[in-house]
Amino acid sequence: MALAIGIVGLPNVGKSTLFNALTKKSVPAENYPFCTIDPSVGVVAVPDERLHKLAEFSKTQKTIPAAVEFVDIAGLVKGASEGEGLGNQFLSHIRETDAIAEVVRIFEDENIIHVDGKIDPVSDIETINLELILADMQTVAKRLANIEKDVKRGDKEAIKEKEILARVEEALEAGSLSQEVSLKEEERAILRTMHLLTMKPILYVLNKKAGGKNLDDMNDPRYTALLAYVKARKAHYVIVDAGVEHELSQFEGEEKEMFRAELGSKNDGINDLITKGYEMLGLETYFTTGEKETRAWTIKKGSTAPMAGMAIHTDFKDKFIRAEIIFWKDLLDAGSFVNAKEKGLLRIEGKEYIVKDGDVIEFRV
Repeated sequence: MALAIGIVGLPNVGKSTLFNALTKKSVPAENYPFCTIDPSVGVVAVPDERLHKLAEFSKTQKTIPAAVEFVDIAGLVKGASEGEGLGNQFLSHIRETDAIAEVVRIFEDENIIHVDGKIDPVSDIETINLELILADMQTVAKRLANIEKDVKRGDKEAIKEKEILARVEEALEAGSLSQEVSLKEEERAILRTMHLLTMKPILYVLNKKAGGKNLDDMNDPRYTALLAYVKARKAHYVIVDAGVEHELSQFEGEEKEMFRAELGSKNDGINDLITKGYEMLGLETYFTTGEKETRAWTIKKGSTAPMAGMAIHTDFKDKFIRAEIIFWKDLLDAGSFVNAKEKGLLRIEGKEYIVKDGDVIEFRV
């Protein structure tokens, strides 16, 4: 399944640098607003040591990881929802993504311009989220106007939709994100067709700078306020050093960790970002493995075996007969599929089976 996370933030907070680190793909990252006019897209492998252990186990010829698409979207500014800067264009690019990675600068550096002239992470988030809210208010108002005729003639579906939209509109006008509105699943399904920006899951990416004045290292009150803001909304967040990760993006293994230590960075925030983004979207992985190919497949949590099979081919849902399934660690411990079968670890499952993260599956269709 194709998945896209849009990287957004104010100008000069490290969006393009982060994108470069994620994808090893060169896009402009100069120190001035709007250097990224057209969104750049990069497909990033989801780090997963299970995949590589299975590939080694099968002595496979080809290894294919699960992947997430990241979209580098140019910096938002106040008034974007009204077309300021390149606002409308940027907002349309966000609308096409499944989730948002909101980059927030948590370091001070007088050589790197901040569009507001000061470092205030909570203010930055509020600026971006307000533009998303204002854009959604326009979308909701337009939809309400379009269904009014159907409401007046008593159309039940239109009346139901109007009631949902009225609640969302009230929340938006109060400065809340539409995702904060208490909704039933069927109500959320109605809203999904509108692709509201504030319904998208948000991952806050706190960008620091090795050797710089980092708010977290200084125990600055602005950082305390930032964590309180994020946690109050039960939002996901990761801490990265986009500059260091970009410099290290060409290295692997021990060499990468050696240079990381020399640059004064402690954690691999990039892997955390990719993994958190994957989890935030409610996704999990199952595997297929053999001599020709070992592959990680992305599915929604709670998928039945036939639904999971659709990741391989859409025909698998209707033509599904049964599946042979074993947990990846059990397979490795058994040493072979034959041994696993003799030990009763390899199971036959039917259409009702809910696939688990880490299952190794062979479908029978």
